[in-house]
Order: sequence, then C-alpha cells, then structure tokens
Amino acid sequence: MHPKAERDDKKEIEAIVLDFLQWGYADDKRPLNQREPVILAIGTDQFKLLELIPKRNFAINLHDKVYIGDGERKVIERVRRRISHDELTNTAKGELEQVISMIIAESESRFVKFYNEAVPISLKLHMLNLLPGFGKKTLADTLTERQKKPFENFEDIRSRVKTLAKPEKLILERIVLELENPDEKYHLFTSK
Repeated sequence: MHPKAERDDKKEIEAIVLDFLQWGYADDKRPLNQREPVILAIGTDQFKLLELIPKRNFAINLHDKVYIGDGERKVIERVRRRISHDELTNTAKGELEQVISMIIAESESRFVKFYNEAVPISLKLHMLNLLPGFGKKTLADTLTERQKKPFENFEDIRSRVKTLAKPEKLILERIVLELENPDEKYHLFTSK
C-alpha cells in the first residue's frame, strides 16, 4: 500500500487555529446566548480543514495548536465536521499559507523525505513534476543529486539543486492547490 493511502484513513491528532468565531457564524440567526463558538483549523498531518467546537472559557488565538485526537482534550469539545476551502472565512483563508508554512518548517524531515522518495506515477509523469514549476531540468538534477546521497534538509536541497531555490515553497504551493481543488487527480499531501 502506498504511504499516502495509509494516511487517508487516519484522524488528525493536532490542528492549528486559522480563525476563531466567538459567537459562531455571522449568518447564524439565533440569539447570541444560544450560539456556540466555532474554530476553523487545519490538521497538521493531512492538512484536513476542520470545524471545531471549543470548550467554554478557553482563550483561543490564531495559530494556536490544539489537540483533537482521541482521549481527553483540554481546549476542544468536539470536531464538528470536515470543511472545504470554500467554507473558510476570509480570515482563515488569509492565515492559511502562513500556517501551512509553519507546519512544513516544523516537519521539515517529512517533506525532505518526499524529495528523497518521490517516484514516477506513470512513464511520463513523476510525483516531483506535480510540484508547481518543477520542470524537466529540475527533475533530472534532483534525481541525480538524491542518487549520490539522500537530501538531509531544505538547505541541502537548495545547495545541491541550483534550480530549487525554495523547495519548501513548492510544497506549500502544492498543498494550497490541493486544498483549493479537491477534485485534483493527485493528492500528494492532503486527503480527499
């Protein structure tokens, strides 16, 4: 089984807050005292966009990391549902790239591993080609360099593959593309 397929069934364990709606959605017609607060968040493993219901009386800030796995949760009462990119508020959309960049930086080895282990999808298409702007020369240079020695970190990729000045930015752009286009044929980092 492909490693990506194994992740698709997994629940997110942690999420990062993209927006906090203390009185719920603006279009909720119920009186304020009957509304529940809502958190819009992104999972740190599969980048699932989620609607979370926090416990009462907890201070929630943008970019807070919250535990949403099984067992006792300190801040989150429940995961209400998975949402699409289109359902994010403007605030959440505005925070998305910065938060994804934070996740990539915190999990650098995971994404460097992608550069080291990406394989052909077909005779004409390589997984690396799915990264925005990843052309034939960059693909050839990357494959040559990783055969010599696996990449150790993003700086190692930058120094050895001259056409890859920002390898983490390509990952970010791909994740955003997958989130914005759920019907995308290939999902390298997100689950459908």
